[in-house]
Amino acid sequence: MSSRRMAAIRALVASRLAVTAAFAPRPGLRALPFGGPAPSPRAALHASAPRPVARVAVVLSGCGVYDGTELHEASSILVHLSRAGAEVQIFAPDIPQMHVIDHTKGQPSEGETRNVLTESARIARGKITDLAKLSAANHDAAVFPGGFGAAKNLSTFAVDGGDCKVNKDVERVLKEFHQAGKPIGLCCIAPVLAAKVLGSVEVTVGHEQEEGGRWPHAGTAQVIKALGAKHCVTGVTEAHVDQKNKVVTTAAFMCDTTFHHVHDGLGAMAPSTWD
Repeated sequence: MSSRRMAAIRALVASRLAVTAAFAPRPGLRALPFGGPAPSPRAALHASAPRPVARVAVVLSGCGVYDGTELHEASSILVHLSRAGAEVQIFAPDIPQMHVIDHTKGQPSEGETRNVLTESARIARGKITDLAKLSAANHDAAVFPGGFGAAKNLSTFAVDGGDCKVNKDVERVLKEFHQAGKPIGLCCIAPVLAAKVLGSVEVTVGHEQEEGGRWPHAGTAQVIKALGAKHCVTGVTEAHVDQKNKVVTTAAFMCDTTFHHVHDGLGAMAPSTWD
């Protein structure tokens, strides 16, 4: 065999080894927060090896942006989690709503009352569980979509600002997941819950100036700071990861923007890597 042909074969083998190395598991690679443990090199070689499924609790606050959960945020989160292969269970507190808003007028509906658990069941397609039954021991992560329900039903933030009270089960769940070192995702106005309950965490609600109405709720950032948390400025398609506390947040509809930008930001929140 000629020396030229031997050199060509050696070059081909070397290139294939380089490709193999590029796709090999990197040392120290960690799992996605909602994706379970990263597969071992041995498991990667055996397609039949079982893969753990992440069990994620999604906590709703009613149904409708002005008095409950922001539906588009909840739906987007469920899509991202579904695509990631997570096993999702949906929860909501069994309590009355603060009030009912006529979404065609943006005004309270006098004399009408609704239940947060019952309303949240609309989004959950009926598969809903009382938040009182949620235990961090049974789940790998918890996610809180936004909407005014987080500030009206899960807490009194909409009325009391930084002096708000947080629903006892919401407070318990946040503390349980935090103490267990399990990821907590919050979007839109919901990061104020983490700031109030957990204190010195890093969160984002987007920008800190209204910028001509693009960020109409920018003042929330100052309240977050007053609660002892750190506010991190991010764009709507970005998420902030507090690696120490395993709290992941994104602005969502705190920004007056299009649906697909919010969807992209929620995607950045759901699969963020943890170093």
